Amino acid sequence: MALLTPLSIADARRLGAELGLDVAAIEPLTAGSVNSNFALRTADGARYFARLYEEQGREGALAELSLVRALSGLGVPVVESLPRQDTAGVGDFEGKPFAVFPWVDGEIVCQGRVTEDACHKLGAALARVHLATPRVVRPSEGRFRIDDLRERLQRVEAGQHRAYFADVARIRERLSYYEQARRRLSPARGVIHSDLFRDNVLWREGELVALLDFESVCEGPFAYDVMVTVSAWCFGSAFEPKLVEALLAGYHRLRPITADEREALKVEGAIGCLRFATTRITDFSLRTPAGQAPVRDYRRFLGRLDAIEGGAIDGCFERALG
Repeated sequence: MALLTPLSIADARRLGAELGLDVAAIEPLTAGSVNSNFALRTADGARYFARLYEEQGREGALAELSLVRALSGLGVPVVESLPRQDTAGVGDFEGKPFAVFPWVDGEIVCQGRVTEDACHKLGAALARVHLATPRVVRPSEGRFRIDDLRERLQRVEAGQHRAYFADVARIRERLSYYEQARRRLSPARGVIHSDLFRDNVLWREGELVALLDFESVCEGPFAYDVMVTVSAWCFGSAFEPKLVEALLAGYHRLRPITADEREALKVEGAIGCLRFATTRITDFSLRTPAGQAPVRDYRRFLGRLDAIEGGAIDGCFERALG
């Protein structure tokens, strides 16, 4: 993903000084799809991760950082932002919030290296996030509600991007179908990460070190968060049942999934696929120059949707949850 906003070394030094950092070098990072991210190195050789929020305003960024601090205090493996010398909470660059975090050593595993053990540990870490709900300030519903997705689809249609019209029509129809199903089921809700992909988890020697990037944290159905994570970690060319079952079992061990929630898993899994199919059209496909393939293809999530609707993981729920 191309960097959205460049940051000069002079700007980085000014912003770093607000945190007591003597910034000597800055390196743009290509990871991520929404924000502009950077590695900073200070004069004493220390390394930091810096984020310029491209879509989230000041209040949203402050709420995210406050929630992450609360999660850390409850034992959830997260990375807190550096405290500022002033009371601003976040920095400001051209009207966009700016925050700096300690650099955490660890690796991001590729899909081929995802194991049942990793999925079990990941499920448990996600359960800890959800269990923190009664003890933290509840966030907003975020910017990826079904109505928000419809607005994105409308922008695709209004822009006359005809190559996507057939898939947009299908996404619209399935969103309406699953919106009604969600209302009938009313699954339990609370604090959810909602974007726990492989590049948002750090590992070291087989142990989970940190959950990263709570930029999309919001209030939503726990089952949705579980199934977004399943879709992100347990699908290569198809769903891998053993990985699905390990993730569900790791979660269920800490936070038992009730019968009502179990019924909602398939519905929420489908909604998650539709969410990421939509945002990958708007955030990747529409930003990709003609003749080039997008870095992240929305059709991968339509493939996951096909698999979920076709019953590919139905048996996993029973085997993992009893």
